[in-house]
Amino acid sequence: MNIAILFPGQGSQYPGMADPWLDHPAGKDVIERASEVLGWDVAEVSRDPEALKKTEVVQPAVFVCDLAAFAVLAEEGVETDMAAGHSLGEYAALIASGAVEMEAGLGALAARAEAMGHASRENPGAMTALVGISRDEAQEICDVAGRGDVLAVANENAEKQTVLSGSETAIARAEELARGRGAKAIRLPVAGAFHSPLMEPALGPVRELLARVEFREPAFAIAPNVTWFVEAGPGDVLSRLARRAVPGATVRTVGSPDEARSVAEDIRRELDDF
Repeated sequence: MNIAILFPGQGSQYPGMADPWLDHPAGKDVIERASEVLGWDVAEVSRDPEALKKTEVVQPAVFVCDLAAFAVLAEEGVETDMAAGHSLGEYAALIASGAVEMEAGLGALAARAEAMGHASRENPGAMTALVGISRDEAQEICDVAGRGDVLAVANENAEKQTVLSGSETAIARAEELARGRGAKAIRLPVAGAFHSPLMEPALGPVRELLARVEFREPAFAIAPNVTWFVEAGPGDVLSRLARRAVPGATVRTVGSPDEARSVAEDIRRELDDF
């Protein structure tokens, strides 16, 4: 029985997402330590919907909630065999594996968020998820809707879910074309065209900061035959994909201490049955 922890990225946030973790000592410790590093109260700022629209705020806040969830799972006895993350969730996975210290990882993530926020203001854009069409069809829409503007496939999330990133006008054209083909287009709640050429101004600063981070051997890597997937953090994003990608696996979300305790109890019960 192998357990993989999945860490979501930007787009999974919601107002008040940090509050549940304050009710558990392990989660509260992560939030307080992170708040000290950042110089602002993660829980308080996470209650502000307007603040969560800012890349410089929302990325560190989601990261901290991811790690608070992981800390509570560990405290409740869940042993992790593998960790993975989407976008900024990769940073959380590195900390969870022990490859990077939390404070160093948070500092790097905060600098990344600042660089991406600056790039978003310099090169405004948007992202949209196309649901219900193939990756090839999404690429065709991208090619047609670009029309000289920046538009790119940012994420191939699933067989029938592809995310496009680019200028506002190109994204709007792509959404119209996708709907014309019977697909659903869902505009993502992000402040820029992430994972696209419009983020090029952020590359230099991010490369510089990552060069200063000390990496160690992770405590775990890729585990075969994963039978449990647990999404640790706000929302139910990666778990939806895991349900489709790994039929028969147990997939759970953990957005509060109560959910963490429930997952831990179910894992113990399954282990006792072996």
